[in-house]
Amino acid sequence: MDLKNIQTFYFVGIGGIGMSALARYCKSLGKTVYGYDKTPTELTETLIAEGLPITFLDVISEIPETVVNNKNTLVVYTPAIPKANVILNYFISEGFSVVKRAALLGSITKHSRCLAVAGTHGKTTTSAILGHLLATCDMPVTAFLGGIAENYNSNFISNGTEITVVEADEFDRSFLQLSPDIACITSMDADHLDIYGDVDEIGSAFREFAHLVKNSNSLLIKKGLPLEGSTVAIASEADYQAKNIRIEDGGYCFDLKTPSLTINDLTFYLPGHHNLFNAVTAMGMALLVGAPVEQLPKALASFKGVKRRFSYKIKQDDLVLIDDYAHHPSEIDALYQAVSEMYPEDQKLIVFQPHLFSRTRDFADDFAKSLAKFDEILLLDIYPARELPLDGVTSQWLLEKIPSENVQLLTKEELVSHMSKSGCRIQLMVGAGDIGAEVSEVTKKLSHAS
Repeated sequence: MDLKNIQTFYFVGIGGIGMSALARYCKSLGKTVYGYDKTPTELTETLIAEGLPITFLDVISEIPETVVNNKNTLVVYTPAIPKANVILNYFISEGFSVVKRAALLGSITKHSRCLAVAGTHGKTTTSAILGHLLATCDMPVTAFLGGIAENYNSNFISNGTEITVVEADEFDRSFLQLSPDIACITSMDADHLDIYGDVDEIGSAFREFAHLVKNSNSLLIKKGLPLEGSTVAIASEADYQAKNIRIEDGGYCFDLKTPSLTINDLTFYLPGHHNLFNAVTAMGMALLVGAPVEQLPKALASFKGVKRRFSYKIKQDDLVLIDDYAHHPSEIDALYQAVSEMYPEDQKLIVFQPHLFSRTRDFADDFAKSLAKFDEILLLDIYPARELPLDGVTSQWLLEKIPSENVQLLTKEELVSHMSKSGCRIQLMVGAGDIGAEVSEVTKKLSHAS
């Protein structure tokens, strides 16, 4: 796939977080970019404002004439697009070049120095930290992120093309199309069992990804994973390790030990041991690619976070509202650790929207244990995403497994009323579905109420 010879790109599912970053990349190269998505969102509105025309009608007549008459258009689609999509099927039937998102990303990584961030959790935050470190150190980096980095209000960082930072997505084995020079694997928990079937298959895919990195010293792995590479840990011996961890002025202070040097008194402002681990991993990859050591401390301290990853929406004496993307039991456990460390004395409420029927079924008992740690639990119905309902798998079924007396199943319309009456000062809205769209409205109403 020679992108130099392609002038026009059409993205089917352009509003997806990964797709939109690629669309922005193509636009930055001076390419002509069009797209389709099912519904308007804040992200699609931003893309339109940046000069990317988008249609929300799945009809052939919405495809621009310049695309219809130009077979030298590359059509890119996401696996989330239904097979019955009219626009995608038109391009296929008319003989256009049609590729998955992962194939385009893989092609880009072949022609740059690729830094790939893999793992069932932590990809977005780690890649956002890494992209920010390199850009702040004025290194020639392009970063494709799976979330909106607060420092840039974007999922795309553009500061040159010699280095590429990408999220190595295990879904649909997409990460096997990448060409990583430096990589990390932050976790290998069971997930996407609808794709892989069992944990062994997930492990096999990650091992195959690890083998894409030619030098094992250039592969950073979480300590304890059954892989060969340089280990990463916090507060325990590893090749890359956070030591002397303490909390000062609402952030972590720590020393970073690496195989070749130690950097003292680093500051990092994202809560949670999982985020501190992500920061150590990103710092390790930045050092491996040659980032200037003397500039890294200031760059790390200036990182503001990623939207929907422990994002403060309200921070008042009587109410703290936090928005987070967690959708797996391990992520909810990490979230509870972070919020408990920051607010050890306060009661905590979680609003949780399960994501996918299959994930809810596969991890129901673990979800129940993780959610039960909170003082009050408000459940929403399962967000189906790409799936059809599974018999007997409902939020009510999950609720009955949670060993807590303070748990309720609510509609979105009932949320504000229950949250405003709660005695919990710390409240969290959590999930990977459309709960994110509810956060701004809830924030408005709770801010007004308080």
